[in-house]
Amino acid sequence: MYFDRYDYLGNSFEQTYRCYPTSFIDKPQLEGGDKIIMPPSALDRLASLHIEYPMLFELRNAATKRSSHCGVLEFIAEEGMVYMPYWMMQNLLLQEGDIVQIKNVTLPKGSYVKLQPHTKDFLDISNPKAILETTLRNYSCLTTGDSIMVPYNNKKYYIDIVETKPTSAISIIETDCEVDFAPPLDYKEPERSQPSGLSNKAQGQVEDAPAEPVADEQKYNPFSGSARRLDGKPSTYAPNVPNLEKCSQPEAAGSKSSTTSTSQSSASRKTSGKLVFGSNAGHATKEAQRVPTKEEPPKKEDPKFEAFTGKKYSLKG
Repeated sequence: MYFDRYDYLGNSFEQTYRCYPTSFIDKPQLEGGDKIIMPPSALDRLASLHIEYPMLFELRNAATKRSSHCGVLEFIAEEGMVYMPYWMMQNLLLQEGDIVQIKNVTLPKGSYVKLQPHTKDFLDISNPKAILETTLRNYSCLTTGDSIMVPYNNKKYYIDIVETKPTSAISIIETDCEVDFAPPLDYKEPERSQPSGLSNKAQGQVEDAPAEPVADEQKYNPFSGSARRLDGKPSTYAPNVPNLEKCSQPEAAGSKSSTTSTSQSSASRKTSGKLVFGSNAGHATKEAQRVPTKEEPPKKEDPKFEAFTGKKYSLKG
């Protein structure tokens, strides 16, 4: 079916075509970008319009209401037909020969894009950043929700466009765009390893069990070593080591009894009717109890030393 009618809506271009993959015209290299091939009649109409360059288009599948964006490489397709990369047909859920609507649009330059690889194999590439920069040079625009294809080393890597700024569709021609990566779709966080000897139930029982009280440390006991002989033979002598705790108890009892006896003697002194002061109390009590039998003669006191009381001498003799 050939569509020779254009929809003239002011300065916009809008037309419907039947879509086919680029492999139909022997151009498989176009699979690594977002460029499509349109018929010459489309170029004639676009040249008569005042549109901005580079030319960007919106692709829409009316049956599934899915849309994407792309650029154009050449105008050499048969009339009524358009050729596009197969990954774009997959995004739009299009089959060979299905109808696609194409409309020219103007997109803002992108400032941010977030990408998410399908598989973690993409991270195993020696320099994925350089590969991605080289591949995106073949792209004119990016649309949120699309899955682009990055060919490398005879392998195809699919990457989802998770987010774009400032809008959901951006132009990446001659612009500095910040790129961020999300974890791959098949990435799984490593699980924490549990002890091999304990199951989950046993481990829970060990955690719930109350902690046992720590045993008291062994007290130091002096002279508790074993005896040794000088000739190296085993000794049969076993010393009887007294327990210091038990030995300290009689001392404490003895000190207590001495204290009580002292208090009793002091109480007896208080009942004798005399006042006793300080440490001379016992001496004063003994002197009071001593009865003199004879009067002792008074002792002569030694003369005290007086200075300058000697005799005078003259030098004449």
